[in-house]
Amino acid sequence: MTTNQPRIPPRPVDEWDDEVDQALSILSVQGHGSPSGPSQRPESHIIGIYAWHPDLIRGWMPFSNHLRRSSLSDRVREIAIIRTAWLSHGEYEWAQHVRMSRTNGWLTEAELEALFVGPDAEEWSPEDAAVVRAIDEMVQAKNVSEPVWDELEAQFTRPQLIDLVFTVGTYDMHAMAFATLGLQLEPGMQGFPPRHNAESQD
Repeated sequence: MTTNQPRIPPRPVDEWDDEVDQALSILSVQGHGSPSGPSQRPESHIIGIYAWHPDLIRGWMPFSNHLRRSSLSDRVREIAIIRTAWLSHGEYEWAQHVRMSRTNGWLTEAELEALFVGPDAEEWSPEDAAVVRAIDEMVQAKNVSEPVWDELEAQFTRPQLIDLVFTVGTYDMHAMAFATLGLQLEPGMQGFPPRHNAESQD
């Protein structure tokens, strides 16, 4: 269930105040520049929603920054985010991270295609298949079975295991939150392909 209209629209950048700019200054750590006026303020819809709530920004952004620079490799992080967004109907995050993965070379086209299919895709090594299967179990069953966990333990450190679990949980939560708030794709973003809607109706 999604809404086609924003329930909380992005806050226009010319309405941001000093409190919002200060709260969002952490974005400079991510290479976006410090928003110090309308000309430097990021106009993404997701940041526009956050701009209504500076206290949330101050609490949330440090954790969000950690996940983007966690102990996981870029490749594993993006596998986790994209597969979670696909399963959880998180179209905005799916579109954003597919684009980022292509631009930065984090995942190949074959790997992106395999993420549509799931853990049984022929593209995956046994180690990759275990990661994707764990993601599916976390999203669908809210846990990971013991055999799959054993496979994860064989390839990840404990900090990496914790980061993997929190990355999947966070983007699963994002899907719910942004669907409820009515976050819309930005112009030029490519949303889910028709096959996603077809699979969702099966």
